[in-house]
Amino acid sequence: MTDHKKQRPVPTSRLGRVGRLGVLAGKLAGNVVTSGAEQWLKGNRPQLKDLVLTPSNITRITDQLATMRGAAMKVGQLLSMDAGDFLPKELADILGKLRDDADAMPKAQLQEVLDSEWGNDWNDDLLYFSFAPVAAASIGQVHKAITLEGRMLAIKIQYPGIKKSIDSDVNNVATLIKLAGVVPKTLDTQSLLNEAKTQLHQEADYQREAKMLSAYAANLEGSEHFVVPSLAPELTTMNVLAMDFTNGVSIDALIDAPQETRNTLMTALMTLFFDELFAFKLLQSDPNLANYLYQPDTAKIVLLDFGATRVIPDEIAQGYQALLIAAYHNDHEAMKSAALAIGLILPSHTTEQIDAVVSIGMLACEAIRADASYDFGESDLVTRLHDCGMALTYELNFWHTPPADAIFIHRKLGGLFLLAKRLKAQVDMKYAAGAWLADTDQ
Repeated sequence: MTDHKKQRPVPTSRLGRVGRLGVLAGKLAGNVVTSGAEQWLKGNRPQLKDLVLTPSNITRITDQLATMRGAAMKVGQLLSMDAGDFLPKELADILGKLRDDADAMPKAQLQEVLDSEWGNDWNDDLLYFSFAPVAAASIGQVHKAITLEGRMLAIKIQYPGIKKSIDSDVNNVATLIKLAGVVPKTLDTQSLLNEAKTQLHQEADYQREAKMLSAYAANLEGSEHFVVPSLAPELTTMNVLAMDFTNGVSIDALIDAPQETRNTLMTALMTLFFDELFAFKLLQSDPNLANYLYQPDTAKIVLLDFGATRVIPDEIAQGYQALLIAAYHNDHEAMKSAALAIGLILPSHTTEQIDAVVSIGMLACEAIRADASYDFGESDLVTRLHDCGMALTYELNFWHTPPADAIFIHRKLGGLFLLAKRLKAQVDMKYAAGAWLADTDQ
């Protein structure tokens, strides 16, 4: 549930959206000139990023992008995935806020969208529809409805103009980020930006998400740990996605659950990750905590939002299984071969760079070699990985952008690590991955 204090129309025309960014850039430039002049008069020589990322400018950037929604909110996501730990705190804060801080559409604009998608008399076919959203994010917002048959639904409604604005939004906001001078020039941002466009076009296709939802649900039919809402295809269009409204509370509610409950459910989530990668070949790649709900009465986790679901190619799945097996056996040469096959490293990289990447891979998989349950609550693994990543980047000048599938796989696993630590869960990772380690001793 979300309490939105603001309701602001979504700018729908391309020129309108570009104009908003132009006005924002003009205001930032004016502030940079004014602040820079003041600093020079004081005898200081400030860096550009220090002039751009002032508290007032950060507020302007966040406020404007939250108003625009869509790709304007999400463009920083892939950049932060690959370089988030190396960006200034101020910029990282902007990217973090924009993931969850969207404004809601006014009722009149919402009505226009539904009239266009369902016809002018759509309200006659529903027993109840709440115009107050229960959630609002970058691509759309969610409303509760009840059909004439009494079925309670969650209706995900896309903001108007989002599809047409994706490419220009990504390009314009990327320019704004570059203006701050905080993204390393050696980082291949173009491939990340291209992937951001592809990903956002997929997320904005609700018919595709409907197919992903149904396919994913089929893989988990009869699950003792997970619930996936059922699709309502008769109300689903390219811009409206209808599914069962599934009750649950924030995943944070598990923090107060018994240790055994936390361990069981986190083990199930880790097992699910390996199944996604190696069995389903279907990865729900967004680890946002809002995509998980917990049902205290059934002790199950509700899985939401399949817009970022990726089909995993066979060669990527095979590469990661080889990498997993290498980690299990602590076989550095086998991990090097797997990393080369996946594209995590290249033959052109130096021996020192390759050895460092392999060492980080071994470190990331240390839990798979543990003889007992791995205590994520007591572990400082995330901190150690961060420190090693910083050293690899800055001391060894390693600014390699891996394949997009690898980025999303790492992002999902990293999100699970953070959730396990948040819940102070103890997970037998060897058990969780057991089905994919069965042939390792043959």
